[in-house]
Amino acid sequence: MLSSGVQGPFALLGRVRYLHNMVAKPIVPLALTSSLVEPTFDGVIVVSHSLEALTNHAQFKVLAHQLTEQSSHGVLNRPGFLLHTELPSKRLFYSPVSFGNHDFDDIRKYRHAGEQGIALALSSGVKNPLLAVVPNTDHPNALVVAALGVFHKLHVPLNIRQEESNRSQKVERLGVLSTGSFHSSETLKLLDALQSSFAVCRDIGDTDPQRMAPGPAASYVQEHFKGTEIKVTIEDNVETLKKEFPLLAAVSRGCNHIDPHKARLLFLEYENREDSGKPFETIFLIGKGVTLDTGGLDLKVNGAMLGMSRDKYGSAVVAGFFDALDKLKPKGLKVVGLMAMVRNSCGSASYSCDEIITSRSGKRILIGNTDAEGRLAMLDPLTYARELALKEDNPHLYTLATLTGHEVLAYGYFPAIIDNAVARSAGHAQNLQKVGDEWGQPLEVSRLHVEDFDFNKSPVESADLRQANNRPSVQTLRGHQSPCAFLIQASRLDEHGISSQKPIRYSHIDIGSSMGEYPATTFPCPLLALSAKHIFPRLS
Repeated sequence: MLSSGVQGPFALLGRVRYLHNMVAKPIVPLALTSSLVEPTFDGVIVVSHSLEALTNHAQFKVLAHQLTEQSSHGVLNRPGFLLHTELPSKRLFYSPVSFGNHDFDDIRKYRHAGEQGIALALSSGVKNPLLAVVPNTDHPNALVVAALGVFHKLHVPLNIRQEESNRSQKVERLGVLSTGSFHSSETLKLLDALQSSFAVCRDIGDTDPQRMAPGPAASYVQEHFKGTEIKVTIEDNVETLKKEFPLLAAVSRGCNHIDPHKARLLFLEYENREDSGKPFETIFLIGKGVTLDTGGLDLKVNGAMLGMSRDKYGSAVVAGFFDALDKLKPKGLKVVGLMAMVRNSCGSASYSCDEIITSRSGKRILIGNTDAEGRLAMLDPLTYARELALKEDNPHLYTLATLTGHEVLAYGYFPAIIDNAVARSAGHAQNLQKVGDEWGQPLEVSRLHVEDFDFNKSPVESADLRQANNRPSVQTLRGHQSPCAFLIQASRLDEHGISSQKPIRYSHIDIGSSMGEYPATTFPCPLLALSAKHIFPRLS
């Protein structure tokens, strides 16, 4: 449906925006309690880093004698175990946090302990567990990180929730013990928001390529944010995409004849002008949303296509971030999200190597590898975001993508963050890395060098830049840095460097496989780190 009077940054799309006021409920109801002897819970999960800390904490003294006795038998060294207890719940699941390597162990130990504890509770038939985390002054975020481990095991896939109502929840509710370090309303609200935002991210990122093809993905986002303060715009007109976002349209060419598969460009917006005590900031999040990457005409073979439905995880993180915005409502912040939902199919109409396509920025792009479609899908939306950023207060642009195998070889299960010179001069990547460490979502920092920009120079006079070489990134020197340089060059962000009249901060995050390997349930990354940096400091 077209709208003739749409104003603001989405006006060129001529599409209806949605503005609503109702907030969705969390998937698993949460309940706060101040006592381990609350009779409504049928199992208590205790996560503790120290028996001494547990026995010295007033709320845990009811367990001190029993656990001290078990410690003398070496039981507390196990990964997790079940004890019969005199508590009303009758069942105690003790999940220890063991810091064996004090120089390099980190708060992620609490996430793993939370996962172990709830897995044991579920296998014992518990339906109303109580999570109790012994406070640790070295890790003030331990409760939240442990709870995220619990939520990870409680997640129910979208198709199961849709098709089997009796399996929509693994527990009836989750209790959380409030200790002196954590205050009730703020803690519960934060956990509610994280549970919900992680679920949204998994719904999009983990779901199979038919249920979460570009069309269904757009419908999911539209329906999920209906009744909220998040504005949603969807562009699906093939001719409009060809004109305004030609590279995204090129990637979609091979499947335009199948309506659910053809590209959708989703625009999301959140804005709160209340004073947060911090400088107002405008964040742009551009997510790669390739719902299935066949490689295109550079077809993935020998089983390499397996798991490529997760190639939409950058857009999944964008949607999850907006869900957190809606639930937590940070002040003094504007966020614009662009989800480039597209399927890289292989067919008679597919784009091919040797094509030269003029991008939104006017740069002519020589196609070298159709399996490097992610940077193309994001490029024109990034250019559009740059255009908008020139009119915004204190802008920072991000691209989020499962972009290269090279990043995975370099850093394993950690995402890489790369700043342009403007963001680097502000120490952005190191700051985000520090925040990620504090919340159990580490990131690695990579740097750009002039060689990364030289790599993208076109070998032919008829093009300005080449999109890629004809080798996989894992066979390419600096294979995860040069795509970031390409995005900077092709979007003309290189015209907004430190010495320009209008410098713009830009950061690229190559997610790699940091959310986990297919087909296991993902742990949304870098959703937590981004939320902790941009949302948490702006809460009341």
